[in-house]
Amino acid sequence: MHVWKLKEEKTCEEYRSMVGDKVEEAKWKGLGVNDHWQQMKGIMMESAQDICGMTKGPRRHKKTWWNDEVSEAVREKKIKYGKWKKDNTKETRMEYKKSRQNAKRAISSAKEKKQKECANDLNDSECQNEIFLMAKQTV
Repeated sequence: MHVWKLKEEKTCEEYRSMVGDKVEEAKWKGLGVNDHWQQMKGIMMESAQDICGMTKGPRRHKKTWWNDEVSEAVREKKIKYGKWKKDNTKETRMEYKKSRQNAKRAISSAKEKKQKECANDLNDSECQNEIFLMAKQTV
């Protein structure tokens, strides 16, 4: 949430007004302390979300080498990991280890392929930007 917006006087007043209205509408009788707290927390969080808005979340680095092959290998690895943790047998562990190795191979081959493409196109300005992105991600 953009809670920093509550520092603005107009936004803060709007938030207080909305919380006050919702508190008056809420039914408080017959609630225990924990239920009372949960209801108050819900009112405050909902009001803050409505007034201030939500953030999009952390920024993800753009991986220029990510492709369908890598995506499929990583998805399969995650599935095998879940099966291993659920069943906890040697067979499922070996399956997970194989899929993990396949994912590592897919990632390294995709990175190597992308690096070769960029090395061949060093004069291309679009590829120069990708090289800087890749260098930034490794640092």
